[in-house]
Amino acid sequence: MTTTQTPADPTPADQTPAAAGRTEGTGAAGGRPARPGWLLALLLSGLFMALLDVFIVNVAAPTVRADLGASGGELQLVIAGYTISYAVLLITGARLGGRYGPGRLYLTGLVVFTAASLACGLAGAAWQLIGFRFVQGAGAALMLPQVLSIIQRSFTGPARARALTLYAAVIAVGAAAGQLVGGVLISADLFGAGWRPVFLVNVPLGVILLLLGLRLLPLERPPAAERGRPLDLPGLTLLTAAVLLFTVPLVLGQEEGWPLWCLLSLVAAALLAGAFVAFEARPARRGGAPLLSPRVLGSPGVPLAAVRIFLVMAVNGGILFALSLHFQAPEEAGGLGYGALHSGLLFLPTAVMFGAVSLLWRRLPARLWPYLTAGGFLLSAAAILAMLPLLGDGQDAGALALLAFGVNGGANALAYSTTLNRSLASVRPEDAADASGVTAMTTQLGMLVGIAAFGTLYLDRASAAASSAEGLAAALPALAAGAAAGAAAALLTRLASRRGRA
Repeated sequence: MTTTQTPADPTPADQTPAAAGRTEGTGAAGGRPARPGWLLALLLSGLFMALLDVFIVNVAAPTVRADLGASGGELQLVIAGYTISYAVLLITGARLGGRYGPGRLYLTGLVVFTAASLACGLAGAAWQLIGFRFVQGAGAALMLPQVLSIIQRSFTGPARARALTLYAAVIAVGAAAGQLVGGVLISADLFGAGWRPVFLVNVPLGVILLLLGLRLLPLERPPAAERGRPLDLPGLTLLTAAVLLFTVPLVLGQEEGWPLWCLLSLVAAALLAGAFVAFEARPARRGGAPLLSPRVLGSPGVPLAAVRIFLVMAVNGGILFALSLHFQAPEEAGGLGYGALHSGLLFLPTAVMFGAVSLLWRRLPARLWPYLTAGGFLLSAAAILAMLPLLGDGQDAGALALLAFGVNGGANALAYSTTLNRSLASVRPEDAADASGVTAMTTQLGMLVGIAAFGTLYLDRASAAASSAEGLAAALPALAAGAAAGAAAALLTRLASRRGRA
C-alpha cells in the first residue's frame, strides 16, 4: 500500500507535527506496540461488537415485542435507548480517555458494555430491557472513542493509514452486518431463546477481549499535561443537554406523531448548541482547556470533513433502515415479506463491497485520490436511483438489485474512507482524544439523523398509501439527493483547497 500523502494534501502524513521525529508503527510516546497487529485486531473487534448493536435489534424487534408484550413506544425505546446514550456520551468518553488513559477507558467501557449485554439478554420485562440498553450504550460511548485515540497514539505513517482504512471499513460494515447477524441469530433460535442471543453473543466475546486487552492495551496514564486538563463540566453539561434534546425527538418523533414537544426540543437543542459554542470560546481565548480543542476544530479540513462524514453516514443509515423495513413488510402491504435471515443476507453485498473498497482504494493511481470522495458520493446517488425500478411495485430483490446494493456499499466506502484518512492526517497525538470524540459523534449523529429523516419520509408515505413500495419510492430519491449534496460539498472543498494554494 502507499502512503497517506495525496495531491490535495501537500504535507505527508508522516511529516506532520503529529508524526515528527517518529518512525512507522511507533506510538505517540515513541514506543512501538509489542504486537501491533494483535492490538489493532483487539481495538477493531470491540468497535465492531459495539456498532453491531446499533442495528442488530432492528430484526429482533418483532420477536421482542411478542415475547415481552412491549408497546410500540417501549419497543422504540429498546431500539433507540442504546443510540441516545451512546450519542450523548461520546464526547465525554473521549475526554475521559484523554484524562485517564485511552487503554484504561477502553477496558472500562468494555466491562460496562459486556455486563449490560448480559443483563439485556436476561431481561424479563420491557422496562428492564430499556434500562439496560441505555447502560449498554453508555459502555459503548466510553469504549469507542478510545479506538481512534489509541490508533493515533500507537501508529504513524503508512501503519496509521492502514489502521484508519480498517477502522473505516469496520464502521459501516458493522451497520450492515448488524442486520445480517441479527437475522441469523433470530432464525437459529438457539436453545429456544428467541431474541436473547442477539445480546448474549456479546458476553463471551467481551470476556475474551477483556483478557486480551489486559495484555495488549497501553495502560499507562497519559502525560501530566494531558491529565491536568480539566473536564470542563459546564461545557460538558451544555453539550450533553444539546445532543440529548436533539436526539430524543429524532428517535421518538415518528412514533409519537411529531407532537409540539419534539419541535420545542429541537429548537432548544439549537439554542444550547449556540450557547455551547459561545461558552467554549472563552477558555480557548484565555489559554484554558475547553471541551473541544480549538486545534482539532482548526486542523486542515476537519470541519468540512465532519460535514462529509455526517452526510455519508446519514445516507448509509437511512437506506439500511428503509430497506430493512421494506424487505420484511408483508406482501399485501407492498413489501417483500422476507424473514429475518433472508432480509439480513440481502445486506451482504453492501458489507462486502464496503470492506473491500475500504481496503483497496489506495491501489488506485494517486492522481485520482482527490476526486474519490466526490466520486463516491455521485456513484452512491446513481446506485440508489437504480434501485427505484428494481424494487418498485413490490418486485423481488433480484441479481440487479443486489448489484446496486454492492455498488452503493463500495461508493460509501470511497466517500467515508478517503475523508477519514485525510482529515486525521494532521491531528496531533495530544489531540487524538478530542478528534476521536468529534469523529465518533459525527458518525453516530449522521446515522441517527439519516434514520430519523429518511425513515420518517418512508414511514409517512408508506402509511399514507398503505404500501411499503410507495414509501420506498419516496425515500430513495431523497437519499440520492443527500448523496448528491455530499458530492457538492466535496467538490467545493476541492475548489477551496486549490484557491488556497494558488
